[in-house]
Amino acid sequence: MKDRKTRRIARETGPAEVVARIAEPILEDMGYRLVRVRLAGKDLQVMAERPDGSLTIDDCVEITRALSPVLDVEDPVPGSYNLEISSPGVARPLVRPEDFERWAGFEAKIEMETPIEGQKRFRGILEGYDAESDEVRLFVPAETAGGTEGGEDVLIGLAFEDIASARLVMSDALLAEAGRRARARQDAAASDGVALDVDGHAKAENGAKDGRRTRCRRRDG
Repeated sequence: MKDRKTRRIARETGPAEVVARIAEPILEDMGYRLVRVRLAGKDLQVMAERPDGSLTIDDCVEITRALSPVLDVEDPVPGSYNLEISSPGVARPLVRPEDFERWAGFEAKIEMETPIEGQKRFRGILEGYDAESDEVRLFVPAETAGGTEGGEDVLIGLAFEDIASARLVMSDALLAEAGRRARARQDAAASDGVALDVDGHAKAENGAKDGRRTRCRRRDG
């Protein structure tokens, strides 16, 4: 059974759900984590990351080499498609309790599976995750929580299991913090003698079975 803080919000359906079931254990065995799988037309996107939230082009290539042959055999997506391995990027999806903790203090948009007093969408500043209640805590404008417009923000709790989707909201503060964390990882890697790819727009492409193309991309913006 997965640790409560590392379990994932999994809302994939159809072929994407099948791909997620195939990909998740493969990624975990390799030391990565699945963020989400999305199928849009002929584009199959597998978003993944290291436990610290990073992903390099080399990581993308390694994941492709491990995942592509299995998908060829299992054939979960009808017809031909383009496989893209990508990182979450700055305005990233939040899919695990620890994601909400790691990005506490930053703005997020959260959509619930079922309405809470008629409301499904919430936007506010993350306070974090409360393990005892299994809730994501969010400071929302007073009027959103039924208070007076212009009043102090209200702290609300949203049941983790009922969240349909969540992601960070792009802002100057978020960009600055993401850059600071990326530089810290690069410095740590450099001290260990490891070179990280820092080109946020770099791509690597290779052929695959049935003419499928694989794209590896880091989403840094």
